[in-house]
Amino acid sequence: MNDSSLGQLILCGVPGKELDAASAELFRRVQPGGFILFGRNIESATQLRKLIDDLRDLSSTEPIITVDQEGGRVSRLRLIGNEPPNAQQLRDKDDVDLIRRHGDVTGRLLRVFGFNLDLCPVLDISFDDNADNSLRGRCYGKTVEQVVRNAGAFNDAMRKQGIASCGKHFPGYSAAKSDAHYELPKIDRTREELDANELAVFQKLIDRVDSMMICHGWYPSLKLQKTPASLSRPVITDLLRSEFGFDGLIMTDDLDMGAILNGYSLQQTIRLAIGAGNDLVMICHRIPEIENVQRILGTLPREQIDRALSSVAAFKKQMQPPHEFSEAAFRKIDNEIWELRVATLGEERAKQRSVEDGKRSPVETY
Repeated sequence: MNDSSLGQLILCGVPGKELDAASAELFRRVQPGGFILFGRNIESATQLRKLIDDLRDLSSTEPIITVDQEGGRVSRLRLIGNEPPNAQQLRDKDDVDLIRRHGDVTGRLLRVFGFNLDLCPVLDISFDDNADNSLRGRCYGKTVEQVVRNAGAFNDAMRKQGIASCGKHFPGYSAAKSDAHYELPKIDRTREELDANELAVFQKLIDRVDSMMICHGWYPSLKLQKTPASLSRPVITDLLRSEFGFDGLIMTDDLDMGAILNGYSLQQTIRLAIGAGNDLVMICHRIPEIENVQRILGTLPREQIDRALSSVAAFKKQMQPPHEFSEAAFRKIDNEIWELRVATLGEERAKQRSVEDGKRSPVETY
């Protein structure tokens, strides 16, 4: 299959803080459906807006422009402004109005720069706030009800400001005992345990989020053969689409994580990801490979490609354009983030940046 639209199924990273000629030409040829930005792409407010404008200018179809702007250490824009409180800090404060403020200010902040999708809220339940599985500080609750109330409040307020949301990490990553950035976690939860806890959150919020991100965890109760959920048809098509009735955009987590790289070739990864029911494949770091990804997509069954293209197109019809940019607009919103931080943590704690056991985590530095 030789189809210029195949790039629409790729969500890819960007190498640096500005578009070099080689990257710009690669993106023009492949026409990725979206771009995800990281700390490596952010230096200043004006630089970031220019980079996003340049990505939009080279795209023949309006691209998804996304980022992980959760709060705390997983806040890419903390590099150029104040760090919002994280989900756990807001949870512990137990004031849902502060969480709504967080969603509202996050939405307005992202619109100023030209983003149209935020890869949050995290819908995982915290079974252990100190678990070493990359979720530390990122969970809105310890119970189904707490996560639904708090993550739902953030989600709804952000969406009101024109930023699409993404529920993650389906089907529920919080029982993982290792970090998928390095290896594939085995998540030993029975279907009954998942239904009563992790999956209950996703079911209750399924009509309120615009997209879902599938995690790299192996759930023997859902797929007996050792397979990441992100590459599993029983998880994505059978459970999320058919059983739960989710009709929004579905994307993989980053396919450049150890959980995938250690077990699959690029060709296997892309074939399995689309065959499982994902609409977007996320390639954050092997950016030169997106041309190969496009080629691999061209070998897949037409009905799989058409299904995914239709889902991406439907999502894009709902995307909102950027707000007009000005440094003053950014500074005003950034001051509101500081005020939210103080209201959540108090003046003294607000002055301390997030630290995790004195080391930086992959979710911060990616």
